[in-house]
Amino acid sequence: MAMGLFLAGWCRRVGMEVVAACDLNVARREAAGEELPGAVLTDRWEDLLDLRLDGVVLANDFDAHTPLAIAFLERGVHVLSECAACVDADEGRLLVAAAERSTATYSFAENYVCHPHVRLVRQAVEAGDLGRVSLIEADYLHGMSPEDVAALIGAPGSWRGRISATAYCTHTVSPVLAVTGAWPVEVAAFQAHEAGPGQAVVMTVRLSTGALAVTRHGFLQGEPDSHWSWLSVRGTRALAESVRAPGERSWSVRVRAEGWTRADGVTHEEERVPPPLALDGWPVERRAEGTVRVLQGFRATVERGEPPLVPVRPAVAASMVGVAGAESLKNGSRPVRVPDFSPG
Repeated sequence: MAMGLFLAGWCRRVGMEVVAACDLNVARREAAGEELPGAVLTDRWEDLLDLRLDGVVLANDFDAHTPLAIAFLERGVHVLSECAACVDADEGRLLVAAAERSTATYSFAENYVCHPHVRLVRQAVEAGDLGRVSLIEADYLHGMSPEDVAALIGAPGSWRGRISATAYCTHTVSPVLAVTGAWPVEVAAFQAHEAGPGQAVVMTVRLSTGALAVTRHGFLQGEPDSHWSWLSVRGTRALAESVRAPGERSWSVRVRAEGWTRADGVTHEEERVPPPLALDGWPVERRAEGTVRVLQGFRATVERGEPPLVPVRPAVAASMVGVAGAESLKNGSRPVRVPDFSPG
């Protein structure tokens, strides 16, 4: 897949050696041969199992990651998997079991957890600046024409035509779980408009902390430049949210604390700007920061035994919100329990 070659390029830039690539598409294999000289190329992923790999990056179809992840984990190969982690609770349980008995590790390639604005909000929450989190909102929205949306969703053979409108939710749910340290308990899903089923979905997710999350994903107009992502957290003492602005400011975070929360009694508002990320002395484009940090984290896990940035249980939990959301839509948007994948 095209994403696989994109990630392979970044793997090399962060210091990993790419020794093999797999793709069913002949043209993409030829492109991989040009970009990855010396790499083994195949159209059968099973061929990779015998190559004594240290790690593998799974960027195959959205709804086909689990069987490959389990197979590589059983061979002791570290796995970095694109979303979704699983397509139902049975797959989720099998994946968790495989990861927890393996000598290798499972990491979720959820780059939105590592984007600059999400990191800033997470730091504010962990520092106690906001107090107890009450409400958290996360968007993953694309401003595209109806014709472009129809072509994307209806492309022949594309996995996008197979999945539920709620399924592609990890770019919102994973940041929610990372920022709050919570687990999803219950979800209710709603179509943004009945005239456009599948265009955009809103989900309300009750978290294990008692807080409420509202997530929106799909195709709606007018989003800022921060790679279609926006995050807002309201706590008992303050608010932190992405700045809705074009350009560089879209990666910054607005923090507001009311006067009654401060010793001086004065309302305080500031805009926090994320520090730049450099790679080999060169600045990384803001949109690529999440991908770079995920791959750096995976390398640290494989080489130094550091824990995965997003391990298997949060990965499965985030994916299961989309599964439960699909059930909610079928049942008239009634709340549906999310299977519990929290430790213990």
